[in-house]
Amino acid sequence: MKRVLQVLVAATTVSAVIAAPAAAAAGPDRSGLQRELDNVVSASAVGALAEVRDGHRLWRGTSGVAEFGTTRDVPVNGRFRAGSVTKTFVATVVLQLVDEGELRLDDTVEKWLPGVVPNGDNITVRHLLNHTSGLYDFKDTLTPPEILAGRWKTWTATEVIQRALAEPPTFEPPGKAFDYSNTNYTLLGEIIEKATGESYGDEVKRRLIEPLHLKGTEMPGTSTRIPGPHPHGYVPTDDGLLDFTEMNPSIFGAGGELISTTADLNRFFTALLDGELLPAHLLDEMKKPAVEGRAYGLGLAWRDTPCGIVYGNDGDSLTYQTWSFSTPDGDHQVTVALTPDFTGDSDDVIDAFLNKAICG
Repeated sequence: MKRVLQVLVAATTVSAVIAAPAAAAAGPDRSGLQRELDNVVSASAVGALAEVRDGHRLWRGTSGVAEFGTTRDVPVNGRFRAGSVTKTFVATVVLQLVDEGELRLDDTVEKWLPGVVPNGDNITVRHLLNHTSGLYDFKDTLTPPEILAGRWKTWTATEVIQRALAEPPTFEPPGKAFDYSNTNYTLLGEIIEKATGESYGDEVKRRLIEPLHLKGTEMPGTSTRIPGPHPHGYVPTDDGLLDFTEMNPSIFGAGGELISTTADLNRFFTALLDGELLPAHLLDEMKKPAVEGRAYGLGLAWRDTPCGIVYGNDGDSLTYQTWSFSTPDGDHQVTVALTPDFTGDSDDVIDAFLNKAICG
């Protein structure tokens, strides 16, 4: 979806948002974190919220405003669309099914979804999980006007898969290279349903959300609202920022529909990396690079910081951007979510915030 946003931004102009910083803290405020979060908002966002855990110490902060044109503070416990962080949840369910003997990483798409994907005999569950299938990303077939006009549309898995398959593969044979494609996770959602008889959303809820008591997390399906407190999210148009908070998230599907909170995502990644959700050998599989030089495994990403590697994922859901990472031992976690204003590039300021949160 980042590439779709880039097209949107290139085609439109919006006025700068002047951020009014606000903070809410629970526990000691680690020096500099609020300043770095304010820098994120000043550079590229209407509002932002974050939770940082350092051992038994907790810091929560916000900056900017919850709604453009108001002075309303961002709710520190606010919910947001977590985008591709959804993929780590879905990948965890797939690997639990592998652990139970219901699936194998070397199972082919053809085995589970016969006749759906050309060359499905040569594309495996592993290829889908680590984006080495070569299948075209259906998101790249969507134009900005189509996204805006389809705000309330219910997108089916069949529909988006067919859009992707109308385009040639980005490479062949499968496994040769890495190319991020949301189509892979749409197919995984369908495979979960075939293997369990339940939807991928129900399986995520039963296996992850409920056992971990993630009270602010849900797989909304086609529900257009974000329940509970939340900042508003926007897309850029010729007339300025358009409030796009309410929309049908089926366009994201198994690759990106999750709604969550900073506390819940920190809890999820802590549980995952602590071995609460998967046996050690499958967690190790998650951490294996898809191809050499790529910091992405089976639905899990990683990044280098000045004090070492951290694992997690990031997500972009048009109106919200999320980063959630943890040290391998789970002693340091950070989740930050923002509502972009599309006036600048957040990469450098987000890197600074994440490094400060993890390394102090």
